[in-house]
Amino acid sequence: MARADARWPALRAHLRATLAAPALDFAEPPVPLTGGFDTEILTFTLREAPPAWSVPLVLRILRPHHDPMLVRREQAVQNTAAEAGYPAPRVVLAMPETGVLGAPFLVMQRLPGRPLIEVSPLGMDRVLVDIQTRLHALDPAPLRHALGEAITFERYLDTMERRIVAGALTGLAPALRWLRSRPPRETAPVICHGDLHPRNVLVQDGTVSGVLDWPNALIADAAFDVASTHLILRFVPPGLATRPPLSWLAHLGQPILARRYLAGYRRQRPIESARLAYFEVAAALRALVRTGASRRRTTGGPPPDALDRSSYGEHLAAHASRICGVDVTLPPV
Repeated sequence: MARADARWPALRAHLRATLAAPALDFAEPPVPLTGGFDTEILTFTLREAPPAWSVPLVLRILRPHHDPMLVRREQAVQNTAAEAGYPAPRVVLAMPETGVLGAPFLVMQRLPGRPLIEVSPLGMDRVLVDIQTRLHALDPAPLRHALGEAITFERYLDTMERRIVAGALTGLAPALRWLRSRPPRETAPVICHGDLHPRNVLVQDGTVSGVLDWPNALIADAAFDVASTHLILRFVPPGLATRPPLSWLAHLGQPILARRYLAGYRRQRPIESARLAYFEVAAALRALVRTGASRRRTTGGPPPDALDRSSYGEHLAAHASRICGVDVTLPPV
């Protein structure tokens, strides 16, 4: 806790200078929020601050191994969505430089509500379908204008290739070659969240009040986003997403939720089975690369967390292998 406390005077000084508000101070200093597998997430409030900053705020601090420019990307994605009327938290500051807190960070408005999984375990599939189809109906042109090729599916595959090579994740290379060898027929791309699941959706008074956690956003085929959500609902161990007393119930309901979600989305926007299968391999690859890199990492980042140590990765690798017809493997834990 001492190390965390020592950062806040530097943050306060930076905000005073940036906002030209010499009297600015913490009304409530940063305290941890739950969530965030690979980032540090805290909440705080200020006094004597400009109006946009005089609301509950979230501080998201990246780990040292992250690309510092990710904070600029998240800022562009979230603010573009928010400006279109979508319930994404507006980013008020993106700092790729590490001098203030020792790592890149974002400050964004904290949206009200509780995670969908805690508020409404029944009917989660309908909420996910509704908020996802709303996202896919947004015009992607402003985001494409802001970020260009950096947010395309082709760039996503390039990034996966670089990380596979850098991490010596040779067991994942067959899946990437398979994806490169058979790109599906192009369709009109949409904004994809890339990590939409019941913990990243906030609900207040029966309405979605926020959609969180946007670092995996892309402009891509809608099937990529659907595949990402479907794999999370189907394969993430229930004990990592729910409180222990509910784990057994979640385990029984997980396959049903995944099927209902997929069927509900397809009623809104049909997706061919072959297209969905292709993008399930593409979506699985990101999680597999993350898991493999985490298992191999010895310096510059945290040790493997519960998700990376679990059988989640092996289940995804086996699923990708069945679709591709080639062996897809991870480093051992």
